[in-house]
Amino acid sequence: MNNIQVNFSIKDLENLTGIKAHTIRIWEKRYNLLEPNRSDTNIRNYSIGSLQKLLNISFLNNNGFKISKIASLEEEEIPIKVREIASRAKVEDHAINAFKMAMINFDQVLFYNTYNNLIENKTFSDIFYTVFLPLLNEIGMLWQTNTITPSQEHFLSVHIKQKILLNIERLQSLEPKPNSKTFVLYLPDNEIHDIGLLFINYQLRSKGYHTIFLGESVPLDSLTSVLEFFNEITFISYFTVNPEVEKIPEYIDEFNDLLLKENNHNLMLLGPKLESIDNLNLPKNVIVYQSIEDLVNNL
Repeated sequence: MNNIQVNFSIKDLENLTGIKAHTIRIWEKRYNLLEPNRSDTNIRNYSIGSLQKLLNISFLNNNGFKISKIASLEEEEIPIKVREIASRAKVEDHAINAFKMAMINFDQVLFYNTYNNLIENKTFSDIFYTVFLPLLNEIGMLWQTNTITPSQEHFLSVHIKQKILLNIERLQSLEPKPNSKTFVLYLPDNEIHDIGLLFINYQLRSKGYHTIFLGESVPLDSLTSVLEFFNEITFISYFTVNPEVEKIPEYIDEFNDLLLKENNHNLMLLGPKLESIDNLNLPKNVIVYQSIEDLVNNL
């Protein structure tokens, strides 16, 4: 493991483990589970070792161990017990905790060892849905609350993206289905969060569809060039931070006028920016999905 010195506030521990700060304080006082350092003004701060221990405690507690039982274990017994339980319990929770530690420590070896253990018994799609997606949702909240730095978030995102790209590459040589319609995947201007879109591309390729992945920050008018090459196109886009919510109806109307009217093309949309929009009056060729899984299941 990389020897990166990191200190955490009790609020950071709450955000990273899901255990309330009040509960952490009670466990400290009643069971002496953690030994925080204290500043000159008596404010608690915790080491990376304390975070690791609390993640393990949280895992055991979520798998039926009473906190009094955990407190009775010797320090070195706790990670051993975690490994035992993880081998026969909900392995996803343990993996998510391991990926968090890999992110916090910029630990590539831990990331790949955790992934390799998962891939022995799960498909890549299962890993994405049950581990990576919940993990990315948590990471988004940790970033918003300043619990982690942008560099830590980028470290994790890049490694997840590498796994998606590796799985896509394995499918690139496969011929698409005969007479398959074409999917064009892109992100709108100033949108760079492409992990979800990359995974959709992987799913489409695995089902034998013809895809064109254009990637991040694609100007709307530049999409017209693909119309010259294909008769039936389904555009797919993912709105994470852009367009702004109030501009989405205008964006969809412009897309419809420019690319969808009087032809067989369609637009599929999903992403967090669309979740807050109610009663969106959509053109007939535009569909909004609540999740990646919903979109994939509808193909």
